[in-house]
Order: sequence, then C-alpha cells, then structure tokens
Amino acid sequence: MFERPQSGERAILVHTSPGGAPDNAEREEFVELARSAGAVIVDQLVIARRRPDARYFIGKGKLHELAAIAEQHAADLVISSATLTPSQERNLERYLQCRVVDRAGLILDIFAQRARSFEGKLQVELAQLRHLSTRLVRGWTHLERQKGGIGLRGPGETQLETDRRLVGARIRQLRARLSQVDSRRTMNRQNRVRAEIPTVALVGYTNAGKSTLFNALTAADVYVEDQLFATLDPTVRRLQLPDGREIVLADTVGFIRDLPHELIAAFRSTLQEAREADLLLHLIDASDANCWQRIRQVNSVLKQLDADQVPQIRVYNKIDKLDRKLKVANNRSGARRAAWISAATGAGIPLLLDAIGGRLRRKTLHAVIRLQASQGRQRAKLYEFGAVLNEEACEDGGWTLELKIVERDLRRFLKRENLEADLLEPLPMRASATAATST
Repeated sequence: MFERPQSGERAILVHTSPGGAPDNAEREEFVELARSAGAVIVDQLVIARRRPDARYFIGKGKLHELAAIAEQHAADLVISSATLTPSQERNLERYLQCRVVDRAGLILDIFAQRARSFEGKLQVELAQLRHLSTRLVRGWTHLERQKGGIGLRGPGETQLETDRRLVGARIRQLRARLSQVDSRRTMNRQNRVRAEIPTVALVGYTNAGKSTLFNALTAADVYVEDQLFATLDPTVRRLQLPDGREIVLADTVGFIRDLPHELIAAFRSTLQEAREADLLLHLIDASDANCWQRIRQVNSVLKQLDADQVPQIRVYNKIDKLDRKLKVANNRSGARRAAWISAATGAGIPLLLDAIGGRLRRKTLHAVIRLQASQGRQRAKLYEFGAVLNEEACEDGGWTLELKIVERDLRRFLKRENLEADLLEPLPMRASATAATST
C-alpha cells in the first residue's frame, strides 16, 4: 500500500481543466504558482480532456504517460491545474507512487508559507483544515477498515473518526479566535467612522503591484517581490492627502482566478476592509496582455464579498514598461475613474492622490429616522456605523434616532435593510456636521 512521502519538491505540472486544455495565460499562471510554492519543475504535461474520468480525472493513456514521466524524472510530486476530488487524488497517488496536489492545495501551501501575523496564520490553518477534512482517509490507508464479522474489526475506521473529531474541534477553536480578531477589527473600523477618517483599500490581481504602491504612498516596509502572493497579511496605515485630510489605507491579499472557496471563507474577515471601505483602488498591471481578463476576475471576487458596489478608481500600474503617458480619466459625472501610474518609479503618484481626494469629497446628511420595536437589528447597525447623534425612546417601544451619516453609506444601509427612504426626516446641518461635508 502506498504511503505518502512528506517531503520532496521535484514536480511535474499537469495542465488540464474540465472542457479542454487551458490557454497559454492559464498555463503561465499555473507555472508561476508552482514556482512561488518552491517547486522544482522537472516536466509539464498538457492534457485536453472534455470530460473528467471519475476515477483518475485523466484518461488511461495519459495516466500511463504521466507515470512514465514521473518514473523517468524521479518526481516527488504531481500538481494538477484542475480541482481533483479526494478519491481522484488518492487513486492517482496509488498509481503514480508520488504525492498529488491540485491547484487549491497548491495555493493553500503558498498561503501557509506567506502568513506572518497571528491572524494570517489562523486564517490559513482554518482554510487548510477545511480542505483536509475531506481528505483524511488518505493518511490512514495502511490501517484496516472495520468489517462486519468477529475477528475482522480493524482500527482504521476508529482512527479516521478520531481524526475527524480532532479536526472539527480545531476548526471550531479557530473560528472562535478569528471571531475575536474580527471583533477588534470591527471596533477599529467603528472608531474610524466616528472620527470621520475615510478608508481606502487596495485590491487587485496578485502581483499587480499593490504592496509597491502601498509602500510608495505610506513609506511602509511591506515585503515586495516579483512573485504571486508575495505578501499575505493585511496592513493598515494612515496617509495624509495633499489637501491635509487624513485617510486610512489598507493593503489586502491579492486575488487570483478561481480563488479556492476555502480561502474566500477563511479570509472574509480580512477582506472586510475592502467591503467596508469608502473607496477601492483597483490595481491593474497595465503591461499584462490579459489585464482585461484579470479585471473581470477581480470584480467577480469583489461581488462574492459584497464589495462590488464600493466606488472604484482603476489604477493602471507599471506604465514604465509601456509607452503610456501619466493621466487621470473622469467618468460622465466628472468623478475620477482611472489613473495611469508607475508605483516602482513614483511617476503619477501626485495625480493619484488628487484623484483619491476628489472621490472622497462626500456629502454628509443630518436626519432623523423612526424605527419600530422590531427593528432593533437596524438600530444596532446604525450604532456600529457611528452615525447616531441622539436617541429618544417612543411609547410603543420604538426609537427616534438623530443621525449624521455619509449619504452613500445611508443609501447602502437602506437598500441592504429593505427600508424605505421616506422613514427619514432631513434636518439642517449642525456646525460640526457642515464642516464635515468636505471630508
């Protein structure tokens, strides 16, 4: 019976996907992922297959060819670009006599290497355990399974059940710890809202230059390297705009095509900085021939995070590699929508800061809202926003709340909570609120 080796980085890449062979861009990205994980690529195999085989994913002919290549190069590892089921991974390992990892497992391994902060390590471990929970059977193939006769009951099934309970307990423990971290993040966001400090989040495809731009804007020392997922842990810094206003700039994890669901779920609290931001800087590698495809993929992930309605400025980076001029473009309403810069050389940074300042000039509303006794959750949300100036209890158990809130945030709140706009009664702005209109 095959026992999985615990080390070895000599890898064969298998490029395939349901519906046919992947295109050149997908293959190049997969190669970069493997190299980022530290794999030594000894060979590659491209397979065009319309329907995956239930047992091995690939057909028998390609399976024999892959086995011969693995034996020829003494490969320790086979990495599949397609997502494999636990049984397919197990069957391939038995046949090939080496470890088999799919794309999701590869990305999880990269994240495990990159995590540095306490929160990042917790999130990666949670994602790994969720991924591992469906694959526990592979680690105990040397043990017998329980059978139904006297003298035939082996320890195998008992060990698997023990492992499942241990993994489940650890997952619950990690969720509890991450919930505490998320509570602290939420408190920090509430404090920024009360202090009327806008938040700007950097998002974009991995290796688009987010950390380079973050360092250029804030003089931070975030790790920068020309590789996928060079930085993982989120970083938040204060930044002063040219007009003297202060903002908070957040650097988030890079996105990628078909980001594993385990990672999106585990990093949801971290990526909440993007969901709750006042403005997103969508970093785009302008020198990438597939940049439009990358833009669609990033917007798809933002939609999964419910962050697709947050205003964006598209920042086309790395124009030092192209013959492009520095400029800022406006949309039909006159708001800044795009900027062309080079984060590495600093070219265009002043134009970008002006664009950020222009998009953050927000209209603040002063109003009263009447909530019923059954709408306690909506009342709590308004307090979370730091929008409540005063509250009066009504005889029927409801509340009358005096609010000062950014108009865009109020519209988003009313839509999310299915509340009618006519619940609001506008009030004249106070002196302090009027001064905040230009923030």
